[in-house]
Amino acid sequence: MEELDLILESVKQDMEAAVKHLDHAFQRIRAGRASTNMVQDVMVEYYGAMTPINQVANVSVPDAMTISIQPWDRSAINAIEKAIINSNLGFAPSNNGDNIILNVPPLTEERRRDLAKQAKGEVEQTKVTVRNARQDGLKELKKLDGVSEDIIKGVEADIQELTDKYVKLCDEHLKTKEAEIMKV
Repeated sequence: MEELDLILESVKQDMEAAVKHLDHAFQRIRAGRASTNMVQDVMVEYYGAMTPINQVANVSVPDAMTISIQPWDRSAINAIEKAIINSNLGFAPSNNGDNIILNVPPLTEERRRDLAKQAKGEVEQTKVTVRNARQDGLKELKKLDGVSEDIIKGVEADIQELTDKYVKLCDEHLKTKEAEIMKV
């Protein structure tokens, strides 16, 4: 029985990790307002090492349409600017010598639809991961010896219940994110 609980817990952890990854992916998809999350994955070459932007500069949002990046070391300003341009975020950084300003343009209707489509793609990928976790759990169940068929069926039903729960959770996350993206 302990093995069954272990399999069930492992499946649940995999599904929770998939949903956490979805939340992280959704933070990178902008929804009309400036956010520090938009640049959190930008890596800056700082003294020969690739370093996250938040470790070489203070990233803040002074208003809804602006991201301000103030490097702690002025010599890093060009490297930060270069990293933002190379990151394909679609921002044109402006440098005033002390800090970098990113103006977040308002979203067009077409861009909103593209972002909603991107969010839908992330959800589909997460659902695939959830279903793969289910498959892995079912395979582990089949490997067990000396466990009655009724108990196996019960655990299979529990795994399917978890799968349904997490797929529904993904759909709810998508609905919320789409509403956020399409809100003008």
